[in-house]
Amino acid sequence: MRARIALLPGDGIGPEVLAQGVRVLHAVAERWGHSFDTTSALIGGAAIDATGTALPDETTELCRASDAVLLGAVGGPKWDDPRAKVRPEQGLLGIRQALGLFANVRPVTVHEKLASSSPLKAEKLAGVDLVVVRELTGGIYFGDKSRTSLGADGERAVDVCTYSTMEIERVVRVAGKLALERRGRITSVDKANVLETSRLWREVTSRVLAEEFPSLEVEHLLVDACAMHLLQRPASFDVIVTENMFGDILTDEASVLAGSIGLLPSASLGATVERDGRQATLGIYEPIHGSAPDIAGKGLANPVGTIASVAMLLRHSLGLEEEAAAVEKTIHDALAGGALTADLAPREGRAKSTAEVANAVIDGLAKGRVASPV
Repeated sequence: MRARIALLPGDGIGPEVLAQGVRVLHAVAERWGHSFDTTSALIGGAAIDATGTALPDETTELCRASDAVLLGAVGGPKWDDPRAKVRPEQGLLGIRQALGLFANVRPVTVHEKLASSSPLKAEKLAGVDLVVVRELTGGIYFGDKSRTSLGADGERAVDVCTYSTMEIERVVRVAGKLALERRGRITSVDKANVLETSRLWREVTSRVLAEEFPSLEVEHLLVDACAMHLLQRPASFDVIVTENMFGDILTDEASVLAGSIGLLPSASLGATVERDGRQATLGIYEPIHGSAPDIAGKGLANPVGTIASVAMLLRHSLGLEEEAAAVEKTIHDALAGGALTADLAPREGRAKSTAEVANAVIDGLAKGRVASPV
């Protein structure tokens, strides 16, 4: 296969972890005889510094012309003024909207070797294997925003949360299909006891699941209850589907189950279309962690979330299931063999560098196994 991959390194540790993901991509290409053409572009703070905008037109055009996008991270203290007219996060929100990427898929699993890295008791973590599907282009993040003066009484700020039937239907279908491929359970999360958008969410979700996915076991939870149950009974969840802001918060909470936010990948997906004679889904693939500027350039960043995002890219955008599964297995074996960065390494053990962890995965791909990390 020949594929075009757009690379958006971004800020902070973004370029470091992305570089390791690209090395894994090339290792996959070499082992299976593929050709992946990669081209880099600016986004976030780096783009602001170079062009004055967080999302240059050239970046959007490159992503549209590519089969998939691999992204590092955006943001940092340099651009951290919430009142600034141009902010790094605008690049991330803008590219998702420009590409029509409406479903963010975030898997969470717990490696048995790393259970002690989580603040939860090990018995709570046994069997945790869940996926959160977050609606990505609607809700309060994309609603109208305003701020008005109240004179002596200060100011009033307004953020509008809106959802349409169509926006809910399409993301629920993504979640429903995933649940069919997994254990057949789906949990829809809302705040239907308070919010009108959530009441619409529950009505539409109930209808779509009943009509199109009747075999699924369905659970509806209020977001506060879901936050509690993610810590009390995380292994009971299979697929969780929810709106934009709730999904953002819940997935960061769920990252503590795995032991480090640096382990977790994500895929932001759009509609499936025909491209070059095959069904393809354009997506942006990125670790869920931020830019971590305090450790940038030190070789300390955990590349596993990015490498696992490469596996999702291979599966969802390129249709290469065997290759995706091989990357995921080598990640698992590398972690078991002690390829742990400082966020995970035991105090008595030497933490591995960003590149050393990637080396362990690449060695496993090349040899069909994973050696002990150097």
